[in-house]
Amino acid sequence: MIDFIVNGKAGYARSWLKTKRKITEILESKGIEYRFHFTEYAKHATKIAKDLCEQGATDIVAIGGDGTVNEVLNGLAVEKVNFGIIPHGSGNDFVDSVSIPHKVADALNVILNESPKPTDFLVCDGVRGLNIIGTGIDVEILQRCENNKIFKGKLKYFISLIISLIKFRFYDFKLKKEDGYHDKSAMIICCCNGRNFGGGIPICPIAVADDNKMEFILVNKMNKAKMVGYLIKLMQGKLLEQTFCEHVTQDEVEAIFDHPVTIEIDGELYNDLKFDIHIEKGALKLYRP
Repeated sequence: MIDFIVNGKAGYARSWLKTKRKITEILESKGIEYRFHFTEYAKHATKIAKDLCEQGATDIVAIGGDGTVNEVLNGLAVEKVNFGIIPHGSGNDFVDSVSIPHKVADALNVILNESPKPTDFLVCDGVRGLNIIGTGIDVEILQRCENNKIFKGKLKYFISLIISLIKFRFYDFKLKKEDGYHDKSAMIICCCNGRNFGGGIPICPIAVADDNKMEFILVNKMNKAKMVGYLIKLMQGKLLEQTFCEHVTQDEVEAIFDHPVTIEIDGELYNDLKFDIHIEKGALKLYRP
């Protein structure tokens, strides 16, 4: 039995009918039992996944974007179930890091023909993340995109980026190190298990989701006149080469901010979490090539 948890918004889209038809044709031709479960509200996928695990489910598949994948991950009993992903959302950053195909039939065939592989994930103050966890100007851009009801798509993102550049104030915090806490001021602070965020922006091209390593990136305070140049380097995948960027591999990161901050986990925004992140090494059994 395969249990599919489907983003409710995707379930109402025309493209879902085509997706559903492909999935059912493949599964029924192979005599594989399946069920679809549709989300109805925020974080519903987490509850569905948790309930299914308690009922003895063995294979759970998220159909949606990074947000749906994240919600399902946070409801999984990872020690008991295998996890699969079929991309069907506006943002599918993590699947590219683990080479899961974007085409429905190809993604499903990975689930049917491959064995689940141990995969790392991150945890921030109890909330799991598969891809990237952090805060900074990227979070402010996401917040402005959510609040912008006039524009759509890339234009909305571009306008939000420009406004964020103009209004941005660097984040002041204390970063925990072996010898104590150090004062820092930064543009971005994040931990990466995947390579991309924001719809394909390569913030950490060297990240590998099954190497038992968490990549920590700190983009230090700089002259505001240099911020546009920084964003260009970021878009080119050259961020880690810049002198203003600190990059280390470590298992835990803790930071205490001077004021409350919003934390982004796989594109989902949280306002009530401590910036206390660690890696769970190989704890997730994920279907991937």
